[in-house]
Amino acid sequence: MLAQEIVKSIQSGQGSPREVVEASLKRIEQLESQIHALIRLNPQALHEAKAVEQRLAKGENLPLAGVPIVIKDNICTQGLQTTCGSKMLASFVPPYNATVVEKLRQAGAVLVAKANMDEFAMGSSTEYSAFGPTRNPWDLERVPGGTSGGSAAAVAAGMVPLALGTDTGGSVRQPAALCGIYGFKPTYGRISRYGVVATASSLDQVGTMARSLEDLALLSDVVSGYDPRDSTSLEAEPRFVAALQASAKGLTIGIVKEALAMGNSPGVLEALERFRTVMEAQGVRFVEVSLPTLDYALAAYYIVNTAEISSNLARYDGTLYGLRVPAEDSIATMRQSREQGFGPEVQRRILMGTFVLSSGYYQAYYGKALRARAKIKADLDAAFARADLLLTPTSPSPAFRFGEKTADPLSMYLADIDTVAVNLAGVPAMSIPAGFEGHLPVGVQLIGKPLHDEQIFVAAYAFEQATERAFARVASL
Repeated sequence: MLAQEIVKSIQSGQGSPREVVEASLKRIEQLESQIHALIRLNPQALHEAKAVEQRLAKGENLPLAGVPIVIKDNICTQGLQTTCGSKMLASFVPPYNATVVEKLRQAGAVLVAKANMDEFAMGSSTEYSAFGPTRNPWDLERVPGGTSGGSAAAVAAGMVPLALGTDTGGSVRQPAALCGIYGFKPTYGRISRYGVVATASSLDQVGTMARSLEDLALLSDVVSGYDPRDSTSLEAEPRFVAALQASAKGLTIGIVKEALAMGNSPGVLEALERFRTVMEAQGVRFVEVSLPTLDYALAAYYIVNTAEISSNLARYDGTLYGLRVPAEDSIATMRQSREQGFGPEVQRRILMGTFVLSSGYYQAYYGKALRARAKIKADLDAAFARADLLLTPTSPSPAFRFGEKTADPLSMYLADIDTVAVNLAGVPAMSIPAGFEGHLPVGVQLIGKPLHDEQIFVAAYAFEQATERAFARVASL
């Protein structure tokens, strides 16, 4: 069932939160051994469902009453382990909840599990989890995307109707595309990052995932909004559900010509053309726009990303918290704790980031990347002068096979080629399921102006309604 259907059923008395959560846990029990979408179940899930029933009996208005949800395991949950998919934090139990977790519980949602992820949100396939890879529900021999692959796979498999992930360079949108669901990354600052374990602070953003636009809008309304505990939080009232009532007629969508020349597979190109044809029939106008610096986005992103990773992960030194491997002195303890606690991709990015920040190389690499970042933002602003939204692929191809890219890190990084510019500029974007290549889903990406997030929902909903939600459905396991 979709989240909207669950809420209506519970509010009408036809179902109860406990029954819904029990059904979700049963589905997880049936499929988790095949997919490995989750790191751990919430042992209090049925107790939380009972508490929701009691709140409903008191007349509370709960927009997500009884809806099961999973959240990525880098989002802090009080009393429940938060590992970031890493041995370094395998035993870490946060003493507080992230703001988004508080908002979910206030709305009546029930957290059933923490989702698997690439270690410390570094990767594009969820193959870099210290707890083993997640499999794509559409094809168990293929990856679900990353780094929020566990969240995407859980929704695509029908374990839960909703999930939260985090998006640093496409980590909500790319797995959403590869798993055939919706994935939304808002304007930087519209969803609080308080309680989210940092990867690259100027790029990280919590994102929402669902199988329908109505569900995605409902979840986005609940978790968005100003948070005084987050210094980057914006005062922008969320109006995602209300946006679904607006018409897409008269919108102008810019097709980014550089994104069409990046080696896209036939199914991706077909999905883009289908989206254009359907939307033109809805009264949407298309124009061609150019982002000249898009070719530099990936290089700029990985310099900024690794530099911030080097800084943020310095705190895991085997002394205050996290894995501690005792040795003969403090330096050896730190070295061995980091060697054994961090996996190969995390170590690779720390080394890259430390190098680009080092004396003599700072301006040559990091300084130049910051200038490129500013130019990418300027190019996006210029494109938005001609169009309300921009259209690109989400990923240049459907899901790839396990092991296909792990031997070549640069090949793995190229999987993010269509998504990283959005994070560099801090603008909103959504992956929309728009077709299949063989039996594998593919998505298209709509990019919006800063703080015009709701406009993306208007266009996406018009496409969903015109195609009768043909492309976002439970995976045929």
